[in-house]
Amino acid sequence: MNDLRPAARLPLLVLGMLSLLGGVLAGLARLDWAVPSVAAASAGWHGALMISAFLGTVISLERAVAIGSGWAYLGPAAAGIGGVALLAGAPLIVAQVLTVVAAAILVAASVHVLRRLVAPFTVILAIGALCWLIGNTAWLAGGALTAAVPWWLAFLVLTIAGERLELTRFLPTPVAAQRVFFIIVGGLLAGAAFSFWREDAGLRLFAASLLALSAWLLRYDIARRNARQQGLVRFIALCLLSGYVWLALAGLLGVAGGFLPGHPWRDATLHAVGLGFVFSMIFGHAPIIFPAVVQVKIPYHPFFYLPLLVLHASLALRILGGLGDEFPLRREGGLFNAIALLLFIATLLASVVRGKRQTQGTA
Repeated sequence: MNDLRPAARLPLLVLGMLSLLGGVLAGLARLDWAVPSVAAASAGWHGALMISAFLGTVISLERAVAIGSGWAYLGPAAAGIGGVALLAGAPLIVAQVLTVVAAAILVAASVHVLRRLVAPFTVILAIGALCWLIGNTAWLAGGALTAAVPWWLAFLVLTIAGERLELTRFLPTPVAAQRVFFIIVGGLLAGAAFSFWREDAGLRLFAASLLALSAWLLRYDIARRNARQQGLVRFIALCLLSGYVWLALAGLLGVAGGFLPGHPWRDATLHAVGLGFVFSMIFGHAPIIFPAVVQVKIPYHPFFYLPLLVLHASLALRILGGLGDEFPLRREGGLFNAIALLLFIATLLASVVRGKRQTQGTA
């Protein structure tokens, strides 16, 4: 099978966006906001919709575009359909099996990349895909999300770290620092695995590894240098650096027990990773990734900073509410989290329109 044309990739992206919409509304339902009944019924699957369905679709789609093979697009298709199945109220096993299939295809795509190029970053990307498969399999085997969460987070964190590791080739990273990076990854995987048997100790090791990884990225990522540039380069760098700070906070909270189910800081800890770290990365990389995936022009505009600032401010409010056991603050913060994501999407769409106008004006 040949690579899909950009227009044929768009429905896969739409599937992912449906999961994003459903996941955000399901999250608001968990915070006692009034949402459509279909989203309220999916409140228990907020994490699955956001991570396995939405982010799984987007990451798998990006990987499929990178290798240019038609079979790889079955991965984002399966993840996206799995999310729609969750929202539609289909039997749970349907969504679970689809996400396992999606992750297995991403692992196969990552192995395909490894066969082309064996490098530290391709190894990390493959390990990240494997973490997604393990997490989805744990969800299928047990039905609960708690066992899957560390593996899902490892999938996201290692995918981002692997992509950033690729760019460290442009900086003189000491050999010792490269070894430390892989030791940190080993700690992350050990913590996730150990959590199956000794949840407390495993999740604290997992959190300590996140903290160490954030310190490594803050020290060695090229974003430190790019933050002194201008325009889009500076914006991306600031997104990355702010995301690393949120990752460090998640690590600190997790070491104190924040990742444990039922812990009063769990919401703050999970969203410091999922919103603060992951979505800061998405905000920064979207102007580069989306043009490559769907072949549209997204010119930079300073307005890009608005959704980023709203995201950080609202997340700070939410986390303060969680740490202080102030549900109203956490609830309001969650609502503005959703507004930040809506602003981000609106900003991208407005930029696409500007890009088309610029293209037509120069034609």
